[in-house]
Amino acid sequence: MTENVVSLHKNPEPPADPAPVTTLTVVPDTVPAQPVPLWLRSGRAIRTVATHDTTRTTARAVARHGLYVAGGARIVVKRAWDGRTAARYERYMRTAEAAGNFEAAAEWEERGQRFRDARHRRRMDLLHSPLDAAKGAAVTTGMGIGGLVLIGVAMAVATKDVTEVVTPLMAVIKFINLMVTIVQVVWGPAVSLAPFLALLALWAVGSKQQAAPQWALPDRVRNGEGEPITPSIVVKALRDLGVPALRNAIKDMGDAGASMLSPIVIAGCGVEVDVTLPSGVSTNEVQSKRRKLAENLSRHEHEVFITIPQAARTVRLWVADSGALDEPIGPSPLVTDDTLTADYAKGKAPWGQDLRGDAASLSLYQRHLLITGLSNQGKTAALRSLALWASLDKRVEFRIADLKGAGDWAMFDGLATVLIQGPTDEHVIEATEMVESLVEEMNRRIEARQTDPAVVFDPLIGIVDEAQVAFMCPAMDADKRPYGGSKATSRYFMAVRKVHNQGRVVDVLMYEGTQDPTDQNLPKLVREGAHTRASLALGTESQAVMALGEKAVNGGAAPHLLRQGLDKGTLVVASDGIAIPKGQSSITVRTHFIGDEDAVAITDRAKALRNGVTTLHVVERSEERDPLADIAAVIGDAPRLRTQDVLKRLSALDGDAYGDWSPGDLTRVLDGTGAEPYKSDGRMVVGRDQITRALARRDNEDSASGA
Repeated sequence: MTENVVSLHKNPEPPADPAPVTTLTVVPDTVPAQPVPLWLRSGRAIRTVATHDTTRTTARAVARHGLYVAGGARIVVKRAWDGRTAARYERYMRTAEAAGNFEAAAEWEERGQRFRDARHRRRMDLLHSPLDAAKGAAVTTGMGIGGLVLIGVAMAVATKDVTEVVTPLMAVIKFINLMVTIVQVVWGPAVSLAPFLALLALWAVGSKQQAAPQWALPDRVRNGEGEPITPSIVVKALRDLGVPALRNAIKDMGDAGASMLSPIVIAGCGVEVDVTLPSGVSTNEVQSKRRKLAENLSRHEHEVFITIPQAARTVRLWVADSGALDEPIGPSPLVTDDTLTADYAKGKAPWGQDLRGDAASLSLYQRHLLITGLSNQGKTAALRSLALWASLDKRVEFRIADLKGAGDWAMFDGLATVLIQGPTDEHVIEATEMVESLVEEMNRRIEARQTDPAVVFDPLIGIVDEAQVAFMCPAMDADKRPYGGSKATSRYFMAVRKVHNQGRVVDVLMYEGTQDPTDQNLPKLVREGAHTRASLALGTESQAVMALGEKAVNGGAAPHLLRQGLDKGTLVVASDGIAIPKGQSSITVRTHFIGDEDAVAITDRAKALRNGVTTLHVVERSEERDPLADIAAVIGDAPRLRTQDVLKRLSALDGDAYGDWSPGDLTRVLDGTGAEPYKSDGRMVVGRDQITRALARRDNEDSASGA
């Protein structure tokens, strides 16, 4: 074993010539690498050069500039042909016929006939022109020579030299000779350069008109980056939309297709143009192809909006500048101007900007409100910003139920008379009873209005955020009536319906925010009861109809085409409380975002306008109440409170116990307690200190009697 190992791994006598032996031993079966054929290497090199980006760019540039010359020649020839013939008038006539405008077609036909008559007269005049030109030349020459001779005679008389007679004539002859010499010198180079100058002129025309195939144009132009919207681009985009009748009509129009368009005007961060469609093309055919139209215009789908103005067979296109809608808008005036105030009846809430970049403001006066959209799109922020503005009018009272319970409305604590926060069935029950208290207050106001038609009420706004939680709540009361649902037995549904039906006339309003609308979580009668309907991004067109109504969607409203997550805070609004362009049924608004810290600052300003508000976090439902203690609770930290405000807050505290109270009932309860209502600044008020002393005195009396 050992010898075999030694003989295999240790040779005591190394070979005399190790190099050849080593080569043969180590690589006995190796085949030398074959050289790469020259033709293969050349082919690879040629392919690398041919496919290199620099080569492609250079080839494209050479082809482009060569094709600019050919395109420029075509444009110049066409212009010359249009100037010499009636082709232009015939083209416009076909355009008018294709658009169904036969009156304009007849007018162009008449203009073409006048052009032909004028051209015939010019041609007939050419028959007499040679003779007239010869006569004119002879007369001009004779008069010129005669004039020069007269000048020479004058010079001869002046100088007393008869040879001066021909001096002016000889000067003109020498000048003519000089011009001929100059022409002889310049003619050769001019003839040589003329073709190059002509090619340069044709290239300039073709370059300006981009008269080259798409593949030969620069990358920036091919990709549409920064490409301005021009009439030719719009017409081409419409032609390639895939609507046969529209494509054929534009082909018949030729270059006159731009007659379909109104002037393209700058509108905010984009441009706007009206398109009068040819006969046989309906507006909904263009609306249904919004994405393709946007791509034809080198834009994203969300950067093109199609609406229907009043004119028949007309669509209005608003095309944003590339990337403009991805830029945020500025802060709300509520944040930047701490002196801003609100007027519920006459003012408008600054909500955001429309697509033109103009301020978009909304009137809240006697209008119920519904805002819907998919989750996490900015619904609460949009709804809260309106409430923040209204809070700066000290007359406005809020009763709020936040069925999300995430603290989005926490800053209204101490500002709203009722603030419910939470997603449970118990919170839905409290929210339902809050809305029912709105109904009771509404009925009380209606009765008061019947007694005194001139009475004016302070606005009362009930807000339910995440209202779908209330509609979907399965809880039932003691009488087996459901709190949720959309039937006549549903307490929440019926309360909202009653406020919608009659609350507006006595300034009792209902604001609801809901997400992902369906017939189950947003019943039809409720959504159609809102005067202002707004929607963020939605998933389907059917949901857009639920949110805004069929009329608005048919008129171009398309919240389902907004981009989820990217268009946060962008609303499509249908309301008579906001300025909507004439002929349109909706407007798109990019709302200002007001963060929690800024919202707290705004509500602090709103609280400073009031005398102090006691916020109820739970709607009490006990059968027996202590009126004196409840009066002290609703007065809170205010030194005094008007009797009407005390009654309103008592009604909000417990509508069953205090909903029917009048000032006489309040006086009856306080009579003999030492806290009777008294006049301050001409109004009946209840004092906090008097109520506190009355409670303390009563407690002392109870303690003494108990002892």
